[in-house]
Amino acid sequence: MSVFRHPGRHRVAVLVRHGLLPVELGIPHRVFGSAKSGGEHLYEVVTCAPEPGEIRTDADVTVNVKHGPEALAEADTVVVPSAHESDESWTAGRLPADVAAALECIRPDARIASICTGSFVLAAAGLLDGRMATTHWDASERFRRLYPRVRLEPEVLYTEDGRVLTSAGVASGFDLCLHMTRLDFGVAVANRVARRSVVPPHRDGGQAQYIERPVPEAGSAATGRAREWALARLHEPLTLRQLAQCEAMSVRTFTRRFREEVGTSPQRWLLHQRLERARHLLERSDEPIDRVAAGAGFGSASSLRLHFQASLGVTPSAYRRTFAG
Repeated sequence: MSVFRHPGRHRVAVLVRHGLLPVELGIPHRVFGSAKSGGEHLYEVVTCAPEPGEIRTDADVTVNVKHGPEALAEADTVVVPSAHESDESWTAGRLPADVAAALECIRPDARIASICTGSFVLAAAGLLDGRMATTHWDASERFRRLYPRVRLEPEVLYTEDGRVLTSAGVASGFDLCLHMTRLDFGVAVANRVARRSVVPPHRDGGQAQYIERPVPEAGSAATGRAREWALARLHEPLTLRQLAQCEAMSVRTFTRRFREEVGTSPQRWLLHQRLERARHLLERSDEPIDRVAAGAGFGSASSLRLHFQASLGVTPSAYRRTFAG
């Protein structure tokens, strides 16, 4: 008998272990569980463990898990949260026997994602060898020692390398699950989920983690006015000098302050906003591609296609066919 009860929905299995952080279990259930289109749920999410039963958490509660590895054999997406009870994946660079046996049940074509130090499990399984990945910044040195074959990017929020995705700390688990929702069902669905959860609808995976750094100088000006000004003019050619002038700063100072506040460069942020605008227009209008390109500030359809292909791996026309409506 199938673990999943709703044919047609995207099936998500969350694999938990002893020492689970309850919040990390809640993230995929919240994001995927609230994704709807036309009032219909788009995902079905179940929790599983290497062995069904009571799972300890890092709080004063336990989680009663009904499903075992059989859920992994049916899942389209598998999410592995972190656990605050160390095992061999944390101490010795290898998988505990029960976790290894569970992971062997995952279908070869399934998507696999980790939250926080759940990446240690994926790395110990060899799923990250030669791939780009991230983990919580505080665990990055240990990760690098144990798993030197992984291309660790310790400062980014999340990574996607083929069918394997990883995220950094707890909050970036939201970013990663929203990113997967956008990939599966488009911007509009992901944005509705974000609004209901009162979280930002999109933070670029390449944005820096909130790692402890020196506090900016007291009295330093914000760059919020420049971002607001740019968002109202995405259809226009915008320069870094114009953005800096909004805050009465030099280009060099503005660039430094922008990165401190937003975690990425002004140019990368601006490209990101243009892509989001283009995705919205493709989903919500039947405007020709060249007018979508102009409305999002790309200037030409060829420029839009170039950036769209580089960022999303599809053409604007293919994206519209998938997500329009």
